[in-house]
Amino acid sequence: MNRMLIAAAAVILTTPLAVAGPIDSACVRSDRGARQPTLCKCVQQVANQTLSRSDQRMAASFFRDPHKAQVVRMSKRDADNAFWARYKAFAGAAEAYCR
Repeated sequence: MNRMLIAAAAVILTTPLAVAGPIDSACVRSDRGARQPTLCKCVQQVANQTLSRSDQRMAASFFRDPHKAQVVRMSKRDADNAFWARYKAFAGAAEAYCR
């Protein structure tokens, strides 16, 4: 009995907590995301592996203002170009992983 309790406690303590990130939150609040919360969580998991928190906040802002994505994509600023390269890599990974 004690071994079972210890094993159960180990599983609980090592299982990551489900914490909504900025992309998951923005996705769920969107029209399409509200109908697909599992997809939103998957995309957030990929974001956690591929984007910094500040990149995640920038990407999440695209849900509220899609035109902002176009502005960043067309920007001549080096920082925007670097972000867009990371964002494209994230989007490709999310598309492949979250099917």
